[in-house]
Amino acid sequence: MPITDNQGARQATEASPRDFFRFERRGDDFPYYHEDPVAIDGPRWWIVMAAVAAGFFVLILAPGILPQGPAMLIPAMLFVAIPLAALVYAAGSGWKALFRRMRRIDWLWIVLFFVLNWIVTIAVGLLIVKFFSHEVNPAGATVAAATGLEKILFFLRTGVQLFGEELFTILPFLAILCWLTQRGMGRKPAVALAALAAAVIFALAHLPTYHWHLPQALIGLVPVRIVLLLPYLLTKNIWVSTGVHVLNDWAIFGLPMLVGGAVASG
Repeated sequence: MPITDNQGARQATEASPRDFFRFERRGDDFPYYHEDPVAIDGPRWWIVMAAVAAGFFVLILAPGILPQGPAMLIPAMLFVAIPLAALVYAAGSGWKALFRRMRRIDWLWIVLFFVLNWIVTIAVGLLIVKFFSHEVNPAGATVAAATGLEKILFFLRTGVQLFGEELFTILPFLAILCWLTQRGMGRKPAVALAALAAAVIFALAHLPTYHWHLPQALIGLVPVRIVLLLPYLLTKNIWVSTGVHVLNDWAIFGLPMLVGGAVASG
């Protein structure tokens, strides 16, 4: 019996953590590795992945060329625009499948995964401090020393960049998922392996931030990135994982600013 629109909406609203791997019905599954809304073939995936890499290199290289100030928004916007343009080319109107309308439960997922990510971040941070030498992300110190306008531009730029980081993670995840399932791997192990691979790619991309400290990047960021990816695995909606990521990083960046303000006023 066909599922009506109302039935589909009701079942989607009742999503639970078990649905990370359970969704098999078209429309509730991940896009682009089957025909709903459109399947992306191998050559077009390579174009999307090349665009993801190009956006990343623009993000890390352009700041050394551009002047400080509003111009620094340009690399972050290109970090988003370049892979999105490639996705539009590869999927046509199906690019919209990456985005879904926010439901009330999605806001709850954002808060819950934000709390979970902080717990995981603290746990892996303590592990790294105990067993490894480590490097500090300089962004916190940068925003703490910034002026009022510089703080506004920083948070605006990082908001755009964090959305780009979701594209940087989710598009490779979907590409690897497609590649694995086309080669006969079962859906559940393909989802798990693609998520792990995407998290490793994300961690390796942060090596320059941590002065090429490989253990810190892998041990510190792979678990955190998997937690940040879980909201997308659950909801199939990039807005939800972006919301968790923005809330998480803005809280991290804002803490030194609040501490610095408290010390100055004291």
